[in-house]
Amino acid sequence: MSRRAKKRDALLRTVNPTDLIVQLRSAGLIGSDDVRLSPLTGGVSSDIWLVESAVGRCVVKSALARLRVRDEWFADVSRNGVEQAYLSYAAGVVPGAVPRVLAAEPASGWFAMEYLGDGFSNWKQSLLQGDASLLPAQRAGDVLGRLHRASWGDPVARAQFATLGNFHALRIEPYLLTTARRVPAATAFLTTEAERLAGTSLALVHGDYSPKNLLVSADRVVVLDAEVAWFGDPAFDLAFILNHLLLKSLLHHRQPEPLLELVPTFWSAYGAALGANADAELERRFVRLLLCLMLARVHGKSPVEYLAAKPQEFVTRFVLEHLANPPSTLPDLVRAWRTALFRL
Repeated sequence: MSRRAKKRDALLRTVNPTDLIVQLRSAGLIGSDDVRLSPLTGGVSSDIWLVESAVGRCVVKSALARLRVRDEWFADVSRNGVEQAYLSYAAGVVPGAVPRVLAAEPASGWFAMEYLGDGFSNWKQSLLQGDASLLPAQRAGDVLGRLHRASWGDPVARAQFATLGNFHALRIEPYLLTTARRVPAATAFLTTEAERLAGTSLALVHGDYSPKNLLVSADRVVVLDAEVAWFGDPAFDLAFILNHLLLKSLLHHRQPEPLLELVPTFWSAYGAALGANADAELERRFVRLLLCLMLARVHGKSPVEYLAAKPQEFVTRFVLEHLANPPSTLPDLVRAWRTALFRL
């Protein structure tokens, strides 16, 4: 085996469960009794285990060097530490809205956090089933607005999350630049947005603020999966989650209105929490990014799994139709999307 192949092989190795059990005992998270490790599904970028023992239950997460997608997609596993840092920062801003970190082993590339299974549901799964309850959207908007407001211009967060290289590898390249190569009609628009995004530094960005990473209960919303965190343009988080809500309305296009109502509900709660910075310029930026991400979730390295070929073609046509003259406000974009849906 060549040196390059050996290096690549080393990058692809995951945490050994036997070694992990030893380290968990050393950290005091499990006792000497029997322990059960059950892999959790739903993500493509990390190994995640539910750990159950007499001591209790917790979740252990370890970042993968190669993500589990069709395309070849590598990223620095140090993002595991970035996620821990985000959870610690967020806990000081929105207590109860992120899981508690229980232990970490940086040399081995994992950390453990509290288990939140009982009483919580995954918001993505609820949306896929057509549940359009407004409360999760309100809470999700409020939490994100408070996080962006607290970190806006914060020099501590700016220094701690100077992670543009990581964000480029996990978001700008696989979403915007890959799509730019695959959709020539959108190349100029996407590359311009990629450059602008990389050069904007305003607040702490979660980077994967989507329904699949939001657990909801009767009185809480909890944010997961912050390994893409970066001090950059908060418009990205807005575009990312609103894109998911619009695509879910396409999935339920015969009755889209309940899901479409989640969009202004989220934006209103976010704006109230963010305050004066929720202005027309922020709205203009995230609407443009939203169009980019709609196209990227069809043609990029991380396509949505729930849209068939014809809905994907619908998304492509819609975006290309509006790139030449993008809407400047969210209501304008939603109005155009609603009109297009009714023509299906």
